[in-house]
Amino acid sequence: MDPEIEKPRINSDVEKDVGPFSSISEGAIRTGSVVPETILKHSHDADAALKAFRGFEGQVLEIDEATNKRLLWKIDCHLMPIMCLVYGLNYLDKTTLSYASIMGIKLPHSDNILKSGIDISGPQYSWLGSMFYFGYLAWEYPTNRLLQRLPLGKYSAFNIIMWGIVLSCFAAVENYAGAIAIRFFLGLFEAAVTPGFMLFTSQWYTKKEQGARTGIWFSFNGFAQIFGGLVAYGIAVGTEKHGSSIEPWKIVFLVTGIMTVCMGVVFLFIIPDNQMNARWLSKEDRLLAIERIRVNQQGVGNKHFKWYQLKEALLDPLSWAFFFYALVADIPNGGLSNFFSQLIVGFGYTPQQSLLYGTPGGAVEVVFLIVSGYLGDRFGHRILISSFGLVTAIIGMVLIVALPLSNNKGRLAGYYLTQASPTPFVALLSLISTNVAGYTKKTTVAAMYLLAYCAGNIIGPQTFRAKDAPRYVPAEVTIIVCWGVCLFDLAFIYLYCVYQNKKKATVRRAPGYEKLENQEWLDLTDKENPEFVYTT
Repeated sequence: MDPEIEKPRINSDVEKDVGPFSSISEGAIRTGSVVPETILKHSHDADAALKAFRGFEGQVLEIDEATNKRLLWKIDCHLMPIMCLVYGLNYLDKTTLSYASIMGIKLPHSDNILKSGIDISGPQYSWLGSMFYFGYLAWEYPTNRLLQRLPLGKYSAFNIIMWGIVLSCFAAVENYAGAIAIRFFLGLFEAAVTPGFMLFTSQWYTKKEQGARTGIWFSFNGFAQIFGGLVAYGIAVGTEKHGSSIEPWKIVFLVTGIMTVCMGVVFLFIIPDNQMNARWLSKEDRLLAIERIRVNQQGVGNKHFKWYQLKEALLDPLSWAFFFYALVADIPNGGLSNFFSQLIVGFGYTPQQSLLYGTPGGAVEVVFLIVSGYLGDRFGHRILISSFGLVTAIIGMVLIVALPLSNNKGRLAGYYLTQASPTPFVALLSLISTNVAGYTKKTTVAAMYLLAYCAGNIIGPQTFRAKDAPRYVPAEVTIIVCWGVCLFDLAFIYLYCVYQNKKKATVRRAPGYEKLENQEWLDLTDKENPEFVYTT
């Protein structure tokens, strides 16, 4: 490392939003160079990362392999455990309704605590499953704007704490109207989690690290399914043997809600807004942590809303391919996440057994997500490798539909295979972090992706109609068709990214082409920056 910059002086105002400023030094554009006009036009409202490098124009920070490994280890140790646990709770809190459905919440009011619920019908239960996503849908774009505008770590922590409080309030619900309200606000506060985690991942990790990290924190959905099933089973068996002063399904909501609030408080104190206010990094390491992500051709954030980036996001075929995938793929997800316990009961098992037998499905999800994420980054083909998980899920659902009712074990094994289905969804989630640049564009595409996710999850529970119980064959066939369509969408995304990379390579080979100094930190979009290379 250059001795003059080994102990760099950090500008104390780098975290403040000081407005647009000139980001091109006088020597940045060489005589005779060819710089796209749009880059010059949009280069005066740069990323916050460039503010951290004021005073270092013309100098290069070199990070050796040992320093990079040390930084990555420190970042992983502080970010990944908390992000994993919070994301696991994010899934667990959504699926507590499924556990509650076979622990008595649907039953009429009764003097017998163990057999008392809020008296809801099959269609009402389906709407409870969907209502979470109405709240999510209503607040998804506003919360993405707030994630851009407000301190990322603090705003995320606020939402985590609030959704834990709301979930705990489910224990006080006495009727269908109250349950609907709780589910709506639960969706509203959880809407910030996934897009926020995408921003954290793109902010702290290089392109080659993002797929595996996204797979790891998302895989805690599977761990949550294992943990939630065991907790619900323990509560159901314990209350049956020893009695309870409140309904068993209320205990599930209280336990998960209180755990979420506690994790939200931890998140608030550990997770920073960006590298420049990370208390667990030295001043030098803060700058190096930004420098190591220069290769991404993205920075750490820009608080200004840019209309041209919004327009580009809405006109980009890649944005709509992401949107279409999330919409179609989450119709199956919406049904399975709310009805998996009842589906397993339909295989011939008791309600208590369904709580226990659902847990291996979480293990399947964990293995597929972690292996897919690792191999995708290792070989540079996230889309192709993740598609094997979707093919596995299709095989599993075909087994559920095709096997005779008497083959309970075979149909249960088919259900376990369906839990490999999230691998492409998570791969595309990581590709929004990797392949979408420009902070306004990134938050817009993330919102589009998750709005489609909501719409799919709203539709999903409605395909599981009460009259089709216990087999739900029409819903199962719908799932197979949706996943088949998704395979074609994945092929389009892969081919489109390959085509765009070839076009950008042609631009970079043009005579006289030069990139600007610190072009990586100019908050350019992926389409306007010729240096940007799409990951496939």
